[in-house]
Amino acid sequence: MKHFTINARFLFATVAAIRLLACGASAEYRVVGRYEVGGEVYDYLRVDPAARRLYVANGTRVAVFDADTGKAAGEIAGTKGVHGIALAPEFNHGFTSNADTRSVTMFDLKTLKPLKEIKYTGIKPDGIEYDPQTRQVFVANGSSASGDVTVIDAATGHITGTVQLSGKLEGMAFDGRGHLFVNVEDRNVIERIDTRSLKNDATWPIAPGEEATGLAADEKNHLLFAACGNQMLAVLNSDTGALVTTLPIGLSPDGASFNPATGEVFTSNFEGNLSVITEHGTGDIKVSQTVATELGARTITLDPTTGRLFLATAKRGPKPAPTKEAPNPRRPTVPGSAAVIVIENK
Repeated sequence: MKHFTINARFLFATVAAIRLLACGASAEYRVVGRYEVGGEVYDYLRVDPAARRLYVANGTRVAVFDADTGKAAGEIAGTKGVHGIALAPEFNHGFTSNADTRSVTMFDLKTLKPLKEIKYTGIKPDGIEYDPQTRQVFVANGSSASGDVTVIDAATGHITGTVQLSGKLEGMAFDGRGHLFVNVEDRNVIERIDTRSLKNDATWPIAPGEEATGLAADEKNHLLFAACGNQMLAVLNSDTGALVTTLPIGLSPDGASFNPATGEVFTSNFEGNLSVITEHGTGDIKVSQTVATELGARTITLDPTTGRLFLATAKRGPKPAPTKEAPNPRRPTVPGSAAVIVIENK
């Protein structure tokens, strides 16, 4: 009997080791697909995990696809200068932030038909997020001259408040405990907002990080991940604002996502790569992979059902000659070339 127990344990350990070698150790993120969008302007993306839809901001419209196949599923028109998309499934409402008209479009999630144009937000509505705790939509108005956050009732589409901040507002994230966090790119800080009182109750520096854009949160471990323009991921304690650590990432990120199922953080970097950071605990966070993508693939969204990542991009033309006004010009996008890159851990 004792001899059988030892062999059984040995067999179990051997099988486990084989599984790790076959599945875990060799698995890595890689590009597995590409969905053609069209046009040349792109920004944020959003997955509806229940309806299996992918929303892509595309200049004057939101292009909608089947998230699994890439088949076109419709569009939301009349969203001039659209930047982001937020979803409030319990009300069957979606929302888009439209910079050119200083408005938010509320639309029907089933039919994709616009229901209401919500005017006026602050200048240059950009990032937009839905908070299921308060059932409100928060819109980051990104003008560096007068940055503020517009708050909208997700059921009615009525503007219920404005939180006055200052600076160029970028990515936002919730901690699941009544707080919204906002990256302020030109001030190198994160602002904290109480989502019930709508008061700005804390300002935290991200130094040595600079020019943060994308922001993601690990609610369980109370961490914030700010993707910074100086090739750095700043990790902060979401309760105290204390800097936990910094890690190297790619150049010019504009998005960040966190997958609570795997403990991985992702930043999409303009230079043409995806940084993958693995969290093994609050004191053990490491860069685990750099995935080649495409130049300009700078925004990202995570499908929580499949773990797939979607990055928006477009093909680039030749780099223009430097001028006094633009000493470091970027290569322009090629008309009609906007697309979505699909990345999976395989």
